[in-house]
Amino acid sequence: MKKRVLFLVCVFFTWILVFAIQKPLFLLYHHELAGNHSFWEFLQVVLNGLKLDMTMAGYLTVIPLLLTIASIWIGSKWIRTTLKVYFAIIAIIIALIFTVDEALYGYWKFRLDSTVFFYLESPANAMASVPILTFLVQFVVTIIYAVLIYWLFNRFVLPILPKESTTKKWQTLAVSIVLGGLMFIAIRGGVTTSTANVGMVYFSKDQFLNHAAINPCFSLLTSFSKQQDFSSQFQFFSEEKREALFSPLYPKHTATPDSVSLLKTKQPNILIVILEGFSANVVEVTGGEKGITPNLNRLSKESVLFRNMYANSFRTDRGLVAALNGYLAQPTTSIMKYPSKSQTLPSIALSLREKGYSTDVLYGGDINFTNMRSFFYNSGYNRLTSDVDFPISSRLSKWGANDDVTFEHLYDDILNVKEKQSPWFCTFLTLSSHEPFKVPYQRLDHPYLNSVAFTDSCIGNFVDKIKETPAWKDLLIVFVSDHGFRYPETLKEYEPGRYHIPCIWIGGAIKEPVVINKLVNQTDIAATLLKQLDIVNPALTFSRDIFSPDYPESIFYSFNNGFGVIDSTGASVYDNTTNTPLMEQPQTGSNVRLEKGKAILQTLYQDLGNR
Repeated sequence: MKKRVLFLVCVFFTWILVFAIQKPLFLLYHHELAGNHSFWEFLQVVLNGLKLDMTMAGYLTVIPLLLTIASIWIGSKWIRTTLKVYFAIIAIIIALIFTVDEALYGYWKFRLDSTVFFYLESPANAMASVPILTFLVQFVVTIIYAVLIYWLFNRFVLPILPKESTTKKWQTLAVSIVLGGLMFIAIRGGVTTSTANVGMVYFSKDQFLNHAAINPCFSLLTSFSKQQDFSSQFQFFSEEKREALFSPLYPKHTATPDSVSLLKTKQPNILIVILEGFSANVVEVTGGEKGITPNLNRLSKESVLFRNMYANSFRTDRGLVAALNGYLAQPTTSIMKYPSKSQTLPSIALSLREKGYSTDVLYGGDINFTNMRSFFYNSGYNRLTSDVDFPISSRLSKWGANDDVTFEHLYDDILNVKEKQSPWFCTFLTLSSHEPFKVPYQRLDHPYLNSVAFTDSCIGNFVDKIKETPAWKDLLIVFVSDHGFRYPETLKEYEPGRYHIPCIWIGGAIKEPVVINKLVNQTDIAATLLKQLDIVNPALTFSRDIFSPDYPESIFYSFNNGFGVIDSTGASVYDNTTNTPLMEQPQTGSNVRLEKGKAILQTLYQDLGNR
């Protein structure tokens, strides 16, 4: 029994060794990109990369585990032969993936994914661009590497497996099942809310170091499950008609002055607070119920209040991209799941970093969830603080540290760290108003409303405290929800009221209180905020300056394979699955609204496919 257990353990850790060795080899191959980094950063590449190395090691140990269990009863002569064949095949595959990835990274600047198979549809053309010497060198390296991997398993690991069956059959089976459970945890990527994803290994503001930590086998494997030709989807119109419909809705950015200047300074310190699941329907000043958010209601009297802002989606991963990158949410996917695409997005953080701002993120939850870590680094944030940075005693909710804990951390960080790095830009994600809505607070009977009230109390306490410090003078705080919530419960998932969200700008940097009654989209925050700082980013294709003279008051939002459009004529909602309208209020003008929505969706997916 002991030898069989030892065999499985050795298989698992040998694969980890194989993958870990790839990291310094990758860095050595791309020494020109690695030259300016320290040994400690190289060590960080290896250590952070272990997260995905363990996941792939788990996958590759599944078959040896099953064969080892079979050997308990029938001996291992033919099983050893099968394992030899298995290790030989896998060695070739692993070596091939590594060498191809190593060679292509210099051209692609992202790790290997299913894109390579698009080129293999025309092998002659693909090979025509590869120098013959490079091809020969990589071919030889592949063979040598495959032989070394096979030799390692055949010489040191396989001999550990006993040739005879065992008398302790049931004990060995039980231990093997336990090992299988541990292997499943490794494959899943741990026991937290997030599962294994490429973003787990990101640790640096330098994208090369983050990419170097990625396991190329995992990158390729996961890309197969997401392989789609986005640009061919939702082709409603000819290119000419699409352009004619889309252009007036998203006019080009210009450097002309704003008609409205909201700020006292062009270089404020900026805090964007993303409110988890806050609906405008529970905030009195945006037309919601009374008595739930007394602090936001109070603070709105000294703020810039957007009464008619609408979220672009129903999920946090989409909402973050909409608010922070000005990029429309997709109804059938999420760009956050594609680091090779999300790294091409413009963002508020990147624009501000170019102007000398320090940038950081605070989130009390698991920042590996849905590739969030890679998204933030791709979007230009230099420092990330998440659940693991808080003591276990502070992580009392299902999702991590509650909002009272994180707001207190934010307050201390502003006074002790950020103010020494001025100008600074921080994004803070709350989480207590996420299901299951369990918070250390009890004022309202309805769980969701009570959780919103709890976060509102944290907001009030934080703002009242920061007002008493010098930091308030040049501070701009943007409170905005990541997405709405289906409250009241009578709302349908696709109805506009589901996507109505609060947005309040407050701080010492605000000139004077003002109420904005325009129809505005969550994606417009990026262009509007940057324009207030005299920053124009033409790459913000789907974000518009709310105060531009040619701003079109129109809303686009998406839900599961559907979209909604709201403008001055009314609201229309469309289901892409059945190709039918779900709502037309009023019916007059609905066809025009739906054509606008289709043109936006077609443009969005063309852009997504081209990234």
